[in-house]
Formats: sequence, structure tokens, C-alpha cells
Amino acid sequence: MTEKKTDIICIGQAVVDCITRGAKDYADTPSMQADSITLSAGGDALNEASALASLGYRVELVCGVGDDLAGHIVLSEAKRKGAGTSRISVVPGMRTPIANLMVRNDGSRFSYSSPASKLEGYHPDASSLEGARIISFASLFRAPFDDPARTRSLLLAAHESGACVVADTKLPTFRKCSLGELKDVLPFIDVIFPNEKEAAYYTGESSYDRMAEIFHGYGINKVVIKAGPQGCYASGQGVKQLFPALQVPVVDTTGAGDHFVAGFISGMLSGEDFAGSCKRGLEKAAQCVGHAGASWT
Repeated sequence: MTEKKTDIICIGQAVVDCITRGAKDYADTPSMQADSITLSAGGDALNEASALASLGYRVELVCGVGDDLAGHIVLSEAKRKGAGTSRISVVPGMRTPIANLMVRNDGSRFSYSSPASKLEGYHPDASSLEGARIISFASLFRAPFDDPARTRSLLLAAHESGACVVADTKLPTFRKCSLGELKDVLPFIDVIFPNEKEAAYYTGESSYDRMAEIFHGYGINKVVIKAGPQGCYASGQGVKQLFPALQVPVVDTTGAGDHFVAGFISGMLSGEDFAGSCKRGLEKAAQCVGHAGASWT
């Protein structure tokens, strides 16, 4: 068997996050104030890649950026954090997405995105998915994986490479998406990681058990529903269990789900079973929420 050149490929979005914490509206002033406003590189694929690189794994980041300031920040930060950048595409004329994140005092957040997140002009191909032990689709149903035909071809290529395939999901932003669009290739996904809102959206169910059953019905063997402060619900390989989150002070939940996936992957690579990998994920997520921003690693 040919030796794999890298441990993990993380494919998906890389963005710049503008994070505003503790926004305050003073009626007697012409502007709003905040505790802090910071810039950091983020996005699902870059967050996962950074976290895994910090654990000592060989990681390749596959994403598309523009030849602009935000794109240069992404490239610089990926290199600084130890992720491989040779498979990053710099697309002329494309704008690198910038996410505007508003973080509440309890660490929860909401965000704004722009049409730049559609990544128009970026078309990853199968050759970018060669030579890894694990391939992580870090933002399924979000560009560049909001086009069913492209996503099918990439999931097929990942499966045929012999890698273990995992996928984090996202709510769609600029078009409606459904599990049925990918029903022929969903069985190629070994583990899927929706959060509870995404799981409810894609399955139409409200209980963790029923959500997991719908995903299993599409041929996905292992389902992990990220449940925020509740922890995660895991279903598969004889496991049907809610694993509680670690009780830690919460500063900012940005990137917690991505760090969960990174921790889970590290468990897989270390030989942990399904339950053990979930616990690794919760440990990594707990580390993340204690810091501002997703790129503290």
C-alpha cells in the first residue's frame, strides 16, 4: 500500500473574521462602542487545519482565496500555523470572504456574510484530494460545496482515494440545499458532524435520535450532532449517547465546532474508538471557547 503523504486534508472555506465583542449602544453618542474589535484568519477549513497542525499532524489546507489583503492574511496565517498551503488556489478577481462576527457577553455570537462567501470563480478539483489518510469536508452545503454536481465529484474522488472521509455541515446561505441532492454519495462519508440547528434543518426532526436515524438512512455510519453547551450526541457502531460538554468559562464560541472536529480526527488518528474520539473533540472545543476568536492555536 502506498504511504500517504499527509495525515489530513481540510477542504472548505478560509476567511478573515472581524470579531466584535461586547458591543454597547449609547444613546447620547453618535457611534457604538465595543470591548474589542479584532481581525483573525478563520473559516471552517482553516480552523480545522490550524488546530490539527498545532497537534503535530501533517495537514494540507485546500481552499480558494482572492489576490487581495484578506487572501494574503489567510495565506500568511495558514503558513504561520503550520498548515500546508501548496493546494490553496489564488483566484484572480475573486474577493476573499470576510465574516463580521458579533460576540455577546456570554460568548454566543451571530454573524453577517456577504456574496463573497459564494467563492465565485473557485472550482476545486479531484487532484487536490490525493495522498491523505483522512479528508475532511469542512463546510458541506456551503460554497464550494453548495453545487451538487461539484460536491458529488469531490466526495467520489475522496472515497476512491482510499481515505477516511468526514464532513462538517453548514446551513446554506445563498441557495437551498438538501440531503437528497447528494443521496448517491452520502454513503461515502464515514462520519458527519452537523450541529443541532443544521441537523434539524436537513432532517426536519427535533430529537437527536431521530436526526441521527435520518442521516443513517442515507448510508452514513457514524453521526455526531454537536450540541453546544450540552456536548455532543453520537450515534453509530453500537453507540447512542449524549456526551456532556466540559464545564469551562466561555469567552467566545467562534470556531468551537471546527475544533471539535479537529479533536475528533486526532482521536481517530490516535486509535481511539468512536466514544473516545468524541471525548477528544469535546476537549478541543473546550479549549477553544476559553479564548477570543477561532485562531488562537
